[in-house]
Amino acid sequence: MISNLAYVHPDAKIGNNVTIEPFASVYGNVEIGDNTWIGPNAVVMDYSRIGKNCKIFPTATIGAIPQDLKFKDEPALAEIGDNCMIRECVTINRGTADRMTTKIGNNCLLMAYVHVAHDCIIGNNVILANSVGLSGHITIEDYAIIEGMAAAQQFVTIGAHSFIGGCTQVRKGVPPYIRVARDPLQFIGVNTVGLARRGFSKEAIKEIEDIYRIIFVRGHNVTNALEIVEQEIPDSEHRKTILDFIRAQKDGIVRGI
Repeated sequence: MISNLAYVHPDAKIGNNVTIEPFASVYGNVEIGDNTWIGPNAVVMDYSRIGKNCKIFPTATIGAIPQDLKFKDEPALAEIGDNCMIRECVTINRGTADRMTTKIGNNCLLMAYVHVAHDCIIGNNVILANSVGLSGHITIEDYAIIEGMAAAQQFVTIGAHSFIGGCTQVRKGVPPYIRVARDPLQFIGVNTVGLARRGFSKEAIKEIEDIYRIIFVRGHNVTNALEIVEQEIPDSEHRKTILDFIRAQKDGIVRGI
């Protein structure tokens, strides 16, 4: 159902069973998947792509041009996957020439007042709580959770299954499977509760704890710690994930205990 009080450009591609409430605006170069709901006063601007079964709440703005003075009106996208909930006053900007997209994966929840800047890539099943602010070019991997009023600077990567405490500042990479908090941001433990809820075995969680005890607790520098992990911990999928992530962080990772 499309309200007579909504503005929907005739060139917009609207799927089946889409609801667009009064005073919402949908621009021309837009695609909206089946069964999606666009709430009152929401704005979906050019170059936006929204998947199926999404809910875009009132006053959210999807696809506004980046807040980047280098932007030259390139045809970059703002993409939202399936089954996402975008709450009130969320802003998701288009990409720039760097990645040509700002992308939200499937099954994500972005709570009120979240800002996702240009060229952020967010994985599946991610939760961003109220007033989280993401600068440009950030990568967030699957199942990460960021608590309210946290802010991340540009180009950082936040690993899968990580948990970031509220009101914190993320200036370095956050490896997968861990919890971080405090100021400056530091490791406070493995995200054991989250991992157990997602089906990780007790053996896998213990292995992850053993790895991070070497990296963050024993007092080694990161380079030495990774070498010790390779010597003491048998090769496995989780070990590889952790080591590959840390070695890919050009600007380093959060501090240990």
